[in-house]
Amino acid sequence: MTLTIDKTPLARLEAESRLTHAIIKEEISPGRFGFRGEIALKFQQQMADEKRPPELSVWQVFTSTKEPDDKHLEMFMCYLLSFEYLGTIMEVFGDLFKPGNKYFIYSNNQDLLAKYRIYMGDVMFYCLAIGEATAYNEFLELLFIDKNDIKKLNTGGKMDYIIEEAVKFDSDWEVITYEEGLKRMGPVRNPNENRPV
Repeated sequence: MTLTIDKTPLARLEAESRLTHAIIKEEISPGRFGFRGEIALKFQQQMADEKRPPELSVWQVFTSTKEPDDKHLEMFMCYLLSFEYLGTIMEVFGDLFKPGNKYFIYSNNQDLLAKYRIYMGDVMFYCLAIGEATAYNEFLELLFIDKNDIKKLNTGGKMDYIIEEAVKFDSDWEVITYEEGLKRMGPVRNPNENRPV
């Protein structure tokens, strides 16, 4: 029987219309559901039937759930324009994270050479800077995945392969608090600067 989103921890976010720009939103292997897209954190005020884009979103989300855990995300990776939005993530769907599972944040305003482990309550996030590439490409590099290893797989198969490597990831990066992270972050860079028009 195919796993549908209503049977996963993502069901509430789907019901709240927070899951947008989906590249993948389906069962990617037996018992594992994958979502790749964006998650809205704050909505603009809407007039009547007018549909407005979210005021604030988490970008380049790459996340999965796995049976029989129907309450938590198995793995989560995303790109944040500003590190401080990690606090907003915890306000909006922090209940979906579970201690011991693997969660990764790429932020625009983190020092390019810095890598941290940050605990939000009992839940740990690996926090990295975003370079010139996409979070997806940087994630493959972090996990030592060669694109040639997965190029013959379909979209769901690629995601499943990457998640299998991500859940095995471990590192002893510096542990800092969220508050210390806020102090260390620089200004938010324009993600479009220095790109050819």
